[in-house]
Amino acid sequence: MSAGLMGRVSGRLLAGMMVAMVGCAAAPTASEPATVVLTGPNGSEREEVVSTLSAELDRSMERLRLDDYEGPYFLSYQLKDDESVTIGGKFGALTTDSHSRQRYAYVESRVGSYGFDNFANIDAESYRMANFRADRVVPLDDGDALRGALWLLTDETYKKALSDYLTKRGGAVYEAQEEVEVPSFSREDAVSHRGPAKPLELDEVAWREQVRRITGELKEHTFLLDASMEVSAQRVVRYLVNSEGSEVVDEQRLYTIQAQAYTRADDGMLLENSRLFYARDLHALPSWEVVESAVAEMIEELRLLREAEVIDPYTGPAILAPEATGVLFHEAVGHRLEGERQRDEQEGRTFQGRVGKVVLPEFISVYDDPLLSEVDGVQLNGYYTHDDEGVPAQRAELIEEGVLRGFLMSRTPIEGVDSSNGHGRAQGVNVPRARMANLVVEATEEAQVSFEELRQRLLDEVRRQGKPFGLLIQDITGGSTNTLGYGYQAFKGVPRMIYRIDAETGEQELVRGVELVGTPLSSINKIVAASQETGIFNGYCGAESGYVPVSTVAPAILTTEIELQRTQQARERRPILSPPWAP
Repeated sequence: MSAGLMGRVSGRLLAGMMVAMVGCAAAPTASEPATVVLTGPNGSEREEVVSTLSAELDRSMERLRLDDYEGPYFLSYQLKDDESVTIGGKFGALTTDSHSRQRYAYVESRVGSYGFDNFANIDAESYRMANFRADRVVPLDDGDALRGALWLLTDETYKKALSDYLTKRGGAVYEAQEEVEVPSFSREDAVSHRGPAKPLELDEVAWREQVRRITGELKEHTFLLDASMEVSAQRVVRYLVNSEGSEVVDEQRLYTIQAQAYTRADDGMLLENSRLFYARDLHALPSWEVVESAVAEMIEELRLLREAEVIDPYTGPAILAPEATGVLFHEAVGHRLEGERQRDEQEGRTFQGRVGKVVLPEFISVYDDPLLSEVDGVQLNGYYTHDDEGVPAQRAELIEEGVLRGFLMSRTPIEGVDSSNGHGRAQGVNVPRARMANLVVEATEEAQVSFEELRQRLLDEVRRQGKPFGLLIQDITGGSTNTLGYGYQAFKGVPRMIYRIDAETGEQELVRGVELVGTPLSSINKIVAASQETGIFNGYCGAESGYVPVSTVAPAILTTEIELQRTQQARERRPILSPPWAP
């Protein structure tokens, strides 16, 4: 599988940030036009699309089959109508000003039966290339053109499904019989859902003005190599129908403000910093004043990082701030609780067969809840009501006071679990798999302490171990992990703001040049305390089924041992000349 940019790594979490201050976007002046509202399809138009999908699906279920072979026992059509507006710029000038719309179709054909079909533990057959591939980008208009695209996609996926089914049956000749027969596909109740319309609201004139203004002010910081800002609004109207009778129509909307900057230290190390704000509703975005303040803080942090000392590799006690804790649990625990990984023989299957057993410190609980829309006024990226298999989203109880209780489930069953809990997710036309949504880490009340007490306990542990200092990992850009059985069961996080805390004086100093590494069970089980305060990490996670929006909610934690290795990167000279706008 491929995840993000790192080949067979099971997950990559892209950075977001906790929105500490929330307010309305700045109101336009009298000379500016009112906010533009881009409406999507109305009720009758949405039903017309459902009717078109259903008509072609019914025709295929009734008549699609090769002579002497069986037809599909299950068909599903999913159409995603993706519209976005993006305005970006750097150093006072626009670099992007676009409005795009495309439709993507995913067709799932299953041959055989719920007990044994062409999916689940079938070797990848992507090497079997056909002379013609049906296009997954389909017409924006409904009617015959859309049905024509579905016709070709259905034909292609049925032929591949039939081939995979026969290959899988043939492979059973050589395979040892499983002790427990696990079905290929779960039976789920048919659902009918129509979500509310979610028009895009934006003021393009104000967006252009603010992007030019905020990025233009960055020219005074002549130590920057590059600095950019992008504001975007995206709406995805999703239609899903299947042969079981399910019909789901909903709309997902996401507004994003992103600022990013780069510089180079005197020793040649490239340094990056960013600020990301997400919201499903325009009013939940921070005001432009808050954004400008966050950008200024981002630049100041870069200036301090340029002057920070490069730290040597480290093993010892550390505090992870809430965002860093969330990334740690996402990579070290969450990916290993995804259902498909429990039945794939190539996977390490860290938690297989351990339901009911202690796997974490007994004061820690973990669950994932897609229906959690916001926490402390911050909207969560991972919110949805129905997954990409049409199953209603449900809270998944994963770990209760250290004891493993369950897994994240799509419609691919695993031993002991025959049904989905609404976590089958995918980007675009990828095959849905069990994925995280809103991962929540909690500590029992008895184990919670104030951040000040957590810091004091860090110093006590540092002195007990005879270490010269401990670490505070304040900020983290993301992470990645390997879950495969033939590789090291390891994860990596990319901290950005790391502070060294002196064992004797308690003074802290910014350092740089290392990344967080470790093996999951060892790292997690060295947590000894958690803070009363929690924080939110909003971002995107990439794995086999593509990039999906996710969130983590977690406290700060104290661990008796964390490992940091030196960051490997090329060191180059800074530009010979100053930027052209320098005095």
